[in-house]
Amino acid sequence: MALTATISSFDIALNDVDRHVYEQLALKVARHPSESEEYLWTRVLAYCLEYREGIAFSRGGLSDPEEPAIVVRDLTGALTAWIEIGAPDAARLHKASKASPRVALYTQKDPRLLLRGYEGARIHRASEIAMFAVDRDLLAELASRLDRRVTFSLSVTEGQLYLDFGDAMLEGRVEPFALPGT
Repeated sequence: MALTATISSFDIALNDVDRHVYEQLALKVARHPSESEEYLWTRVLAYCLEYREGIAFSRGGLSDPEEPAIVVRDLTGALTAWIEIGAPDAARLHKASKASPRVALYTQKDPRLLLRGYEGARIHRASEIAMFAVDRDLLAELASRLDRRVTFSLSVTEGQLYLDFGDAMLEGRVEPFALPGT
């Protein structure tokens, strides 16, 4: 018997001072049985950090490997941002960069190991791909807070994340990295 996805509801008060984005988000996020809590939290944080009109979780990543984890489309349906999570290979980033004007990668993995894997690889417009590593200690703390319903406020300022759960305040960084050869 196949395992099914677990649905979590996230109610988020987003206060992104860096981008002047202030929104109340109500997200229903499906967690694939093979997906770690850290990966799920990285998806949720990436959604918040990339939030704009037309953003959506796609079927991508685990259930449909042809699509990114998060997409942004304009009103005509054209792809404007391809957002990867985790540790995609160089060929996938190459494909993404050819398909979308903006490509971002958020990883919960050790970014230095990931970057080493991209060395010498051919990646279209590599210098334009935004890569971010989410604080792994923060993700470990967030993993312990994953439940069917999660409510928190997220404040972002100068790359620093502050998550207020009411009973606890967590903080961590989202570090930008440049792909090799850029």
